[in-house]
Amino acid sequence: MRTWVVVESMWGNTRQGARAVAEGLGEDAQVLDVAQAPRLTGDVDLLVIGGPTHAFSMSRASTRPDAVRQGGAATAEATGIREWLAAQERAPQLAVATFDTRVASMRRLPGSAARAAARAAGRRHLGHVVGRESFYVTGVSGPLADGEVDRAREWGRTLRNAR
Repeated sequence: MRTWVVVESMWGNTRQGARAVAEGLGEDAQVLDVAQAPRLTGDVDLLVIGGPTHAFSMSRASTRPDAVRQGGAATAEATGIREWLAAQERAPQLAVATFDTRVASMRRLPGSAARAAARAAGRRHLGHVVGRESFYVTGVSGPLADGEVDRAREWGRTLRNAR
Protein backbone atom coordinates (compact mmCIF):
# COMPACT_ATOMS: atom_id res chain seq x y z
CA MET A 1 0.00 0.00 0.00
CA ARG A 2 1.35 3.44 -0.93
CA THR A 3 0.41 6.66 0.86
CA TRP A 4 1.09 10.25 -0.14
CA VAL A 5 0.80 13.13 2.31
CA VAL A 6 0.68 16.24 0.10
CA VAL A 7 1.21 19.39 2.14
CA GLU A 8 1.10 23.14 1.67
CA SER A 9 2.83 25.06 4.45
CA MET A 10 3.67 28.74 4.82
CA TRP A 11 5.41 28.75 8.23
CA GLY A 12 6.27 25.06 8.58
CA ASN A 13 3.48 24.25 11.03
CA THR A 14 1.33 22.35 8.53
CA ARG A 15 4.45 20.51 7.32
CA GLN A 16 5.23 19.53 10.93
CA GLY A 17 1.68 18.21 11.25
CA ALA A 18 2.06 16.32 7.94
CA ARG A 19 5.24 14.65 9.15
CA ALA A 20 3.51 13.57 12.35
CA VAL A 21 0.55 12.19 10.38
CA ALA A 22 3.01 10.29 8.16
CA GLU A 23 4.73 8.83 11.23
CA GLY A 24 1.38 7.54 12.42
CA LEU A 25 0.61 6.11 8.98
CA GLY A 26 3.81 4.10 8.88
CA GLU A 27 6.73 3.39 6.59
CA ASP A 28 4.85 3.59 3.29
CA ALA A 29 3.79 7.22 3.87
CA GLN A 30 5.68 9.77 1.79
CA VAL A 31 5.42 13.51 2.60
CA LEU A 32 5.42 15.64 -0.55
CA ASP A 33 5.48 19.42 -0.70
CA VAL A 34 2.59 20.53 -2.90
CA ALA A 35 4.89 22.58 -5.16
CA GLN A 36 6.88 19.44 -6.04
CA ALA A 37 4.12 16.82 -5.81
CA PRO A 38 3.61 14.95 -9.08
CA ARG A 39 0.24 13.98 -10.44
CA LEU A 40 -1.40 11.06 -8.72
CA THR A 41 -0.46 7.61 -9.94
CA GLY A 42 -2.50 4.44 -9.83
CA ASP A 43 -0.30 2.88 -7.17
CA VAL A 44 -1.31 5.44 -4.50
CA ASP A 45 -3.94 3.93 -2.22
CA LEU A 46 -4.32 6.69 0.36
CA LEU A 47 -3.95 10.41 -0.27
CA VAL A 48 -3.72 12.75 2.71
CA ILE A 49 -3.96 16.44 1.82
CA GLY A 50 -2.96 19.14 4.31
CA GLY A 51 -2.94 22.90 4.12
CA PRO A 52 -3.43 26.06 6.13
CA THR A 53 -6.84 27.66 6.46
CA HIS A 54 -6.85 31.05 4.71
CA ALA A 55 -10.00 33.16 4.76
CA PHE A 56 -12.12 30.18 5.90
CA SER A 57 -10.95 27.84 3.10
CA MET A 58 -7.94 26.55 1.20
CA SER A 59 -5.39 29.18 0.28
CA ARG A 60 -5.81 31.03 -3.00
CA ALA A 61 -3.40 32.77 -5.30
CA SER A 62 -4.77 35.99 -3.79
CA THR A 63 -4.26 34.98 -0.11
CA ARG A 64 -0.77 33.49 -0.31
CA PRO A 65 1.02 36.81 -1.03
CA ASP A 66 -0.56 38.27 2.11
CA ALA A 67 0.80 35.33 4.13
CA VAL A 68 4.25 35.99 2.65
CA ARG A 69 3.97 39.67 3.66
CA GLN A 70 3.24 38.46 7.21
CA GLY A 71 6.42 36.37 7.23
CA GLY A 72 5.44 33.14 5.50
CA ALA A 73 7.83 31.39 3.14
CA ALA A 74 8.01 33.09 -0.25
CA THR A 75 8.57 29.70 -1.89
CA ALA A 76 5.05 28.64 -0.82
CA GLU A 77 3.40 31.48 -2.73
CA ALA A 78 3.06 29.91 -6.18
CA THR A 79 1.14 26.66 -5.72
CA GLY A 80 -1.33 25.48 -3.13
CA ILE A 81 -3.43 22.40 -2.54
CA ARG A 82 -6.33 24.07 -4.38
CA GLU A 83 -4.37 24.17 -7.65
CA TRP A 84 -2.82 20.74 -7.13
CA LEU A 85 -6.22 19.12 -6.59
CA ALA A 86 -7.63 20.88 -9.67
CA ALA A 87 -4.89 19.31 -11.81
CA GLN A 88 -5.63 15.71 -10.79
CA GLU A 89 -7.43 13.12 -12.90
CA ARG A 90 -10.26 10.95 -11.61
CA ALA A 91 -9.18 8.24 -9.19
CA PRO A 92 -12.37 6.66 -7.82
CA GLN A 93 -10.53 3.85 -6.01
CA LEU A 94 -8.52 6.27 -3.87
CA ALA A 95 -9.05 6.79 -0.13
CA VAL A 96 -8.65 10.49 0.75
CA ALA A 97 -8.15 12.26 4.07
CA THR A 98 -7.76 16.00 4.57
CA PHE A 99 -6.43 18.17 7.35
CA ASP A 100 -5.74 21.79 7.97
CA THR A 101 -4.01 24.04 10.44
CA ARG A 102 -5.90 26.95 11.88
CA VAL A 103 -5.46 29.49 14.64
CA ALA A 104 -6.66 28.06 17.96
CA SER A 105 -8.39 31.29 19.01
CA MET A 106 -10.68 30.97 15.96
CA ARG A 107 -11.83 27.37 16.52
CA ARG A 108 -15.47 28.31 16.39
CA LEU A 109 -15.35 30.26 13.13
CA PRO A 110 -16.88 28.57 10.10
CA GLY A 111 -14.82 27.35 7.20
CA SER A 112 -11.85 25.06 6.99
CA ALA A 113 -9.23 24.16 4.41
CA ALA A 114 -9.78 20.49 5.30
CA ARG A 115 -13.50 20.71 4.58
CA ALA A 116 -12.90 22.60 1.33
CA ALA A 117 -10.22 20.11 0.21
CA ALA A 118 -12.55 17.19 0.92
CA ARG A 119 -15.25 18.84 -1.20
CA ALA A 120 -12.75 19.55 -3.99
CA ALA A 121 -11.57 15.93 -3.94
CA GLY A 122 -15.20 14.84 -4.28
CA ARG A 123 -15.79 17.17 -7.22
CA ARG A 124 -12.66 15.77 -8.90
CA HIS A 125 -13.88 12.20 -8.26
CA LEU A 126 -10.78 11.41 -6.24
CA GLY A 127 -12.24 8.47 -4.38
CA HIS A 128 -13.90 8.54 -1.00
CA VAL A 129 -13.08 10.66 2.04
CA VAL A 130 -12.06 8.55 5.03
CA GLY A 131 -11.12 11.35 7.42
CA ARG A 132 -10.94 15.08 8.04
CA GLU A 133 -9.21 16.92 10.87
CA SER A 134 -8.03 20.33 12.03
CA PHE A 135 -4.84 20.96 14.00
CA TYR A 136 -4.36 24.19 15.88
CA VAL A 137 -1.57 26.75 15.93
CA THR A 138 -1.11 29.38 18.65
CA GLY A 139 -1.01 32.32 16.23
CA VAL A 140 -0.87 33.10 12.52
CA SER A 141 2.76 32.02 12.30
CA GLY A 142 2.45 29.22 14.87
CA PRO A 143 3.79 27.17 16.47
CA LEU A 144 1.47 24.20 16.69
CA ALA A 145 -0.39 24.27 19.99
CA ASP A 146 0.66 21.91 22.79
CA GLY A 147 -0.30 18.32 22.06
CA GLU A 148 -1.13 18.85 18.39
CA VAL A 149 1.88 16.93 17.03
CA ASP A 150 0.88 13.92 19.13
CA ARG A 151 -2.73 14.31 18.04
CA ALA A 152 -1.62 14.41 14.37
CA ARG A 153 0.44 11.25 14.85
CA GLU A 154 -2.53 9.50 16.45
CA TRP A 155 -4.83 10.62 13.61
CA GLY A 156 -2.34 9.05 11.19
CA ARG A 157 -2.59 5.77 13.13
CA THR A 158 -6.36 5.99 12.92
CA LEU A 159 -6.18 6.50 9.15
CA ARG A 160 -3.79 3.56 8.80
CA ASN A 161 -6.34 1.34 10.52
CA ALA A 162 -9.29 2.77 8.55
CA ARG A 163 -8.02 2.00 5.05
